[in-house]
Amino acid sequence: MVATENQGVPGTVARGAVAGLAGTVMMTGFQRLVEMPLTGRKESYAPADLAMKLLPFAPRRKRDKRKLNYAAHFVVGVTWGVGHALISRGAGLRGQPAVGTVFAVIYGGDVVANTALGLTRPLDWSAQDWIVDLVDKLLLAETAGLVFDQLTPAPGSVAM
Repeated sequence: MVATENQGVPGTVARGAVAGLAGTVMMTGFQRLVEMPLTGRKESYAPADLAMKLLPFAPRRKRDKRKLNYAAHFVVGVTWGVGHALISRGAGLRGQPAVGTVFAVIYGGDVVANTALGLTRPLDWSAQDWIVDLVDKLLLAETAGLVFDQLTPAPGSVAM
């Protein structure tokens, strides 16, 4: 039997990455099957735009930009999961308190960073734009939080 308090940062990061991947899959499925058909929103290339802004890389063909977009989309989602894991662990939070805290920190940082990089102008967003962005990313955060909690035994419990 191993006490869970002794689990280190690498294990926390790994569980966070798995949680972020699960959250990204859930968000992507929701976007494709529910949100985009309801709103008529076209595919966003914001993840590719972020990658091209941060990396010395620019795909030449639309097909390559779409591949970069998917890769960056999943990297960003995994990063959300890792962020959730580290913040939750550091603050000693689980469940909805963890999701709420982490969502406020990461979503706020996401909006501020993308605005500072000139990639988005949230002051110009419509109410629908805000709702879509918040719902999509809250679904990512809720799923990542649920998966992370399932992968992480509660403090004081003993794993067998």
